[in-house]
Amino acid sequence: MPGTRTTTGHFTFADWQEKVIGPGEDANPRLAHASVRNTFSGGIEAAGTICEYSIVYVTAKTGSFTGMELITGRLDGREGGFAVEERGWFGEDGTVHCTFEVVEDSGSGDLAGLRGKGGFTARHGETSVAYSFEYEVE
Repeated sequence: MPGTRTTTGHFTFADWQEKVIGPGEDANPRLAHASVRNTFSGGIEAAGTICEYSIVYVTAKTGSFTGMELITGRLDGREGGFAVEERGWFGEDGTVHCTFEVVEDSGSGDLAGLRGKGGFTARHGETSVAYSFEYEVE
């Protein structure tokens, strides 16, 4: 992307509510849904984001997920909001890998025209997760 900027920071899980959708708590594979609130600091400053995940557990400790997150706050000093689509997987070692991309035309306020993508790697038990985000605003 021409005029691309990179920003970094951390986020923490403010709340994680997960429930099994089916076929059962001990079945594999099984489908689950999680409603999550995150707080971002660094380049993205946002408290109480809204995030919804669909999760497939292949085993008790492995699987993949997709999600959508609404972020309202500041991006490198610009106020506004935007949505990101997230995709990732998690493995036996307790590591979660995720990439995300801004949903087209979702930027508002000073973030209208925002495009970008980023990612993070989290380890089970971490309270703060580092992220990286490449973006441009038209």
